[in-house]
Amino acid sequence: MTDLIATRRSLHAVAELLLAGPQHAVHGTIRLAICPGGFAAVRAPYASVVGTELQVGDLAVDLDGRTIAEVGEAAGVVPRTLAGVYEDGCGLDESHLLQVDPTAAAEIHAAFARGDAALAAFCPTADRVLWPEHFDLGITLDEVNYGVSPGDGFLPEPYAYVGPWRRDGLVGDFWNAPFGAARSLREIEDLAGFYERGRVTASA
Repeated sequence: MTDLIATRRSLHAVAELLLAGPQHAVHGTIRLAICPGGFAAVRAPYASVVGTELQVGDLAVDLDGRTIAEVGEAAGVVPRTLAGVYEDGCGLDESHLLQVDPTAAAEIHAAFARGDAALAAFCPTADRVLWPEHFDLGITLDEVNYGVSPGDGFLPEPYAYVGPWRRDGLVGDFWNAPFGAARSLREIEDLAGFYERGRVTASA
């Protein structure tokens, strides 16, 4: 679990400072997306994290054991903070020494890939976004958020969630979290079905 948490914090920092931050500086959007083997910016400079590397064009830079600043210099990307865009976030800066364990990174990427496929099956027309603020993948449908987190202070391992904007009146054991419902991905066999149950229960 220690490797998973350290890796998650490092990937979160990379997502913020080396993908979303530089993208926002040019295009004004912080949205990221899932890509094969990892996640990526949706606008130039089109940096991505695949496995344990930052990829920019033909360059691939190992993340583990380098600071954010060192990775950025090697890849030709200037780290950019998003402190002026939102108040939460990874809380790390470009001096952070990255710890990216290959097994933990693979688990996080697999969680995002599974979530991306399930959200696409659940609502094909929804815009799936990996948000750098909380480092979670989600969609919003009829004032309910659905998504996957790689873990956080609430639950330190990858989990799926359903978060209605209005939580007054929610009843039943499905709603087990302060923000709605959350289940470890290990406990869910049918992820799209979990989201559908949330949709039906939230609208009951």
